[in-house]
Amino acid sequence: MNLLRTTMIVAAVVPTAATAWAEWYEPPQAGAIRHALVAAFDKPEQRLVVDPVAVVGDHAVAGWTQGDMGGRALLRLKNGAWAIVLCAGDQLLDPNALRHAGLTETSAKQLAAATRDAERQTPPARVAMFSRFEGLVSMEDHSHPQPHPKH
Repeated sequence: MNLLRTTMIVAAVVPTAATAWAEWYEPPQAGAIRHALVAAFDKPEQRLVVDPVAVVGDHAVAGWTQGDMGGRALLRLKNGAWAIVLCAGDQLLDPNALRHAGLTETSAKQLAAATRDAERQTPPARVAMFSRFEGLVSMEDHSHPQPHPKH
């Protein structure tokens, strides 16, 4: 009887703990990824806010807002530092766009899914701002990258 009771308690607690963990979990690389974006785009008069961050292997997608604009950035780990590969809007939710940016098919699917999962934990109004970025802008060839938001 005690074994049955213990099993029932564990069965009730484990899913709750897993859900709570998923709600606050952030990849350990998130701080370095935020730093890479803030260093490139933050302005004293208009602060860059980077959240959420999803990471799969050596690639990440980070949502960002700055004033009334927003978007997503794809980053790649290069020589131990996170570098911005491109900025876009909803395209970075598409595994095909991620494949075109150099990810394997498996990694592209995993990163798109991880990004969607991270954004489910984010207020809908903030997520809607990520769609405001128009186009897909490569950042790898720019010494001083500037996003080109939709007007």
